[in-house]
Amino acid sequence: MKKKVLAMALGMTMALGVTASAEGFNPDKVEDAMTIEQVREKNGAEVPVAADMTLGAIAKSFSNEFWRTLEEGYGAAEEAVNAAGVNVTIKVDGPTDENDEIGQQTMTDNMVNQGYNAIMASPISDANLTASIEAANEAGIATVNVNDGLVEAASYYVGPNAYQNGQLAAEWVSNKLGDEGQVGIVIGMAKAFAAIERTEGFKDWVADNNSGLEVVAEQNADWDRQKAKELAATWIQQYPDMKAIFCNNDTMALGVVEAVEEAEADILVVGVDGIGEAYDSIRAGKLDATVDSFPYYMAQVATECTLRVLAGQEMPRVVATPQALIDSENVDTAAADIIGWTDAAYVAAE
Repeated sequence: MKKKVLAMALGMTMALGVTASAEGFNPDKVEDAMTIEQVREKNGAEVPVAADMTLGAIAKSFSNEFWRTLEEGYGAAEEAVNAAGVNVTIKVDGPTDENDEIGQQTMTDNMVNQGYNAIMASPISDANLTASIEAANEAGIATVNVNDGLVEAASYYVGPNAYQNGQLAAEWVSNKLGDEGQVGIVIGMAKAFAAIERTEGFKDWVADNNSGLEVVAEQNADWDRQKAKELAATWIQQYPDMKAIFCNNDTMALGVVEAVEEAEADILVVGVDGIGEAYDSIRAGKLDATVDSFPYYMAQVATECTLRVLAGQEMPRVVATPQALIDSENVDTAAADIIGWTDAAYVAAE
């Protein structure tokens, strides 16, 4: 069977159809999305920045390494701007518990009330920050939705194509299994945009390519490692012919790896996010692959796009950030080399 091979070092826009669906705005399906390279080509390499601005960034949960890495990326962006002689502060906040929707909303409201110049928000769900972002818009504060969950009220979206996460994973599993075998999907929170899109991307790739893969089980584990481990242990008993498990994030994938090891089963495990522990597990021959969304660089793209908005530049509604499938073959390749990263060029606004 002939397969359409997806690019490994992405940062590429997927033109998947309409700009909105019956469910509302979907950044994965926006036809005129751009990469940061395309934004730079359109608006110029230099980013003019006014001094004495404060940007707020809201993460999901610092208990998850992905969000701690995103925070590091915001810190790197702040350093880059200040190194250009411009005083800009990026304040990052977020709850410890990835289910603390109210706490995250309170943090965002505080940034709005304090009159930040912009807010870069990664909501826990598709609804919990809607009122906060709407209040920010009314106050004239620039709003950028970063990564997920989806908040349609935000003026801009910066993040990876979550649907493509699943597509990359499905193609890799198919290639490794010779295009046949039973597969399970461990889903994140049911109402999370990324969980929905990653799952659909995987399943659609299987269907669209007439793949011999068979998805025999799919269930939520709410981004939780222990829940994912227990779910996988059950599946291993129920489906003795299961050959692969795709997990919506690395935290759950690492839990599944534990279950597979304890059962001494021969099952491929693929995650999403590219956290450090996932890389270490791949090096150790345990986790088989992850789809890395490079949060360190994602935060820098989000900051650059936000500052371009504040500078009055015309920006696309959606900017797609880089991602790539990581396995034993490229796990030790520098991320910047995989995605072809170039630092932003900040200058003081005249």
